[in-house]
Amino acid sequence: MNDIFLRACRGEKVEYTPVWLMRQAGRYLPQYQAVRANIDFLALCKTPELAAEVTIQPVDILGVDAAILFSDILIPVEAMGMQLVFSDKDGPVFSEPIRNKSAVDRLIIPDAEVDMPFILESIKILREKLKNKVPLIGFSGAPFTLATYMIEGGGSRHFLQTKKMMFQNKRLFDYLMEKLTATLILYLSAQVKAGAQALQIFDTWAGMLSPIDYKNFALPYVKKIIYELKREGLPIIYFVNNCAGILHEVKKSGADIVGIDWRIDIADAIKKLGKKVVVQGNLDPCALFLSEEDIEERVKDILWKGEVARGHVFNLGHGVLPETPVKNVIALVKAVHRLSHI
Repeated sequence: MNDIFLRACRGEKVEYTPVWLMRQAGRYLPQYQAVRANIDFLALCKTPELAAEVTIQPVDILGVDAAILFSDILIPVEAMGMQLVFSDKDGPVFSEPIRNKSAVDRLIIPDAEVDMPFILESIKILREKLKNKVPLIGFSGAPFTLATYMIEGGGSRHFLQTKKMMFQNKRLFDYLMEKLTATLILYLSAQVKAGAQALQIFDTWAGMLSPIDYKNFALPYVKKIIYELKREGLPIIYFVNNCAGILHEVKKSGADIVGIDWRIDIADAIKKLGKKVVVQGNLDPCALFLSEEDIEERVKDILWKGEVARGHVFNLGHGVLPETPVKNVIALVKAVHRLSHI
């Protein structure tokens, strides 16, 4: 098995910089579209054989150095008892958002083996199919990011309901976050037991918080998850979107690897994080619409600046966009491998 990703995550010297991409299994790939044409998104996540198939597609097509489980961050939220619907127009929708104590009371802390067995079965299938290829990354959303969907009822621009609860009823907000944290510890631990070889925690919306609010309302919970999972002994990646203003707090999370978005120069991020942290990132996903020559120049810049970190895993600053040309994604992966080769 190509284990260069795992070695880079541990800060070991590697022959080249490993690369994988957020949303590397997705709508930009015709092979994914062919599978997706016959099944809705949530059903795809819950069908282990098909979820495994689309997880492996980018490994074979792109030549990336790690696979990430095909699923969705909201799967454990649904298992907690919320009704989840994916709309082509509006994305994820919760028809009854969390707005009061009785709503939080009704949420359960699910048992992954009982309530989400399809996730664990997908991981087991993938470990068998990937054993001679690359490592498998398991994942979850971070408590704060999941809470925003639960409180808002879906996506949001301003997160008004979330911030109102934070500022007007902190006790209720903490109650929700505690349940989410307990759920995610069990969920991620079950993924490790099933065979995940690294974990990524996605905090997609943490960057909309001020530094003081991130410190008070989001960081304590993700720290607890990482602390509990450290005993599993595998790399833990914490990705925070729009992280530039809160990196001095993010570095306190305890994560082995910090994933950063493209809104901050990777050299500046490394200075703020310090040289004890492995970094992951951080090409703008829209840069994949550049010419292959220009993509290569962007790759060179990020690789050069990433050399001073304890370790570097190349990735985008967010997920691959559906309109992205596949040939450009393949060119990106080849450029990372070629230009970083010792």
